[in-house]
Amino acid sequence: MKLNIALLAGDGIGPEVIDQAVKVSDAVAKKFNHEINWRPALTGAAAIDAVGEPYPDETHEICASSDAVLFGAIGHPRFDNDPSAKVRPEQGLLKMRKKLGLFANVRPTFTFPSLLDKSPLKRERIEGTDLVFLRELTGGIYFGEKGRRDEGETAFDNCVYTRAEVQRLAKKGFELAMTRGKKLCCVDKANVLETSRLWRETVQAMEKEYPEVEVSYEFVDAVAMRLVQWPNSYDVLITENLFGDILTDEASVISGSMGLMPSASLGSNIGLFEPIHGSYPQATGLNIANPMATVLSAAMMFENFGLQEEGKAIRDAVNSALNKGIVTEDLADGGKAFGTSEVGDWLSQNI
Repeated sequence: MKLNIALLAGDGIGPEVIDQAVKVSDAVAKKFNHEINWRPALTGAAAIDAVGEPYPDETHEICASSDAVLFGAIGHPRFDNDPSAKVRPEQGLLKMRKKLGLFANVRPTFTFPSLLDKSPLKRERIEGTDLVFLRELTGGIYFGEKGRRDEGETAFDNCVYTRAEVQRLAKKGFELAMTRGKKLCCVDKANVLETSRLWRETVQAMEKEYPEVEVSYEFVDAVAMRLVQWPNSYDVLITENLFGDILTDEASVISGSMGLMPSASLGSNIGLFEPIHGSYPQATGLNIANPMATVLSAAMMFENFGLQEEGKAIRDAVNSALNKGIVTEDLADGGKAFGTSEVGDWLSQNI
């Protein structure tokens, strides 16, 4: 198979972890006789510095004409610390999601047997955890009308959802649940928010189409609590944009490090695959960032193409590295810490 992959390294540690995912992907392609044509493009603060725009038209053209997008991270402190900045790296991410139609963010949370004791939660709480969040990605408060009034003294952000937006995300959730444990949890705040009541009634109306799926409805605050009490009680969870953004970051540390969890953002035509962590600017250029999440995002990319053996080869290599202690400083726990590039080299050599 010949694959054209847009490569968006982004900011901070993005280029470093992306380099390792490329190494590993090239090793898999060589082993299974595939050809990957990498198509680099600018985004985030790097794009602002180069052309003044966080998601340039040229980058969009490259992404839209590729088979998939492999993405690093965006963000820079100089924008985070300037509330008056008119152009921000994160605007590029939102624009990319909207223009590429990436409405479903798939974020798995699972544990690694060799790392159970590195989690901030007790082993007995997390053992067996294997859940997936589907977060709606192109609607809600992030995309609603926002602004200031009363001479800047009052701010507003509108949260808006259509039934069709909820239906297409829920459909993916039901379909995913059918391939897993056949349990689906709709996460909302229907006791307070009208948009949440729309979510709940829409999902309730869809239940009859999937009679084998056991559906539950939970308020977002209850889910936030249960994720640290009994995360292994969940299978597939669907939720809106803001709730999903917060809950998936909470869930990500169950495994022991935010540097371990991959994600996919899917639409009708193309998928984008990225680690869930941010740009971690403090570690830029230090060769200490954990590349595992980006490498596992590449595994999700291969699997999305139907190349299950290729994805498994990557996952097996990652598990082997973790078992042997080939890890960066966030997981070294006082033992030998390997550099970002050293971990990437080890993984590619062992595929």
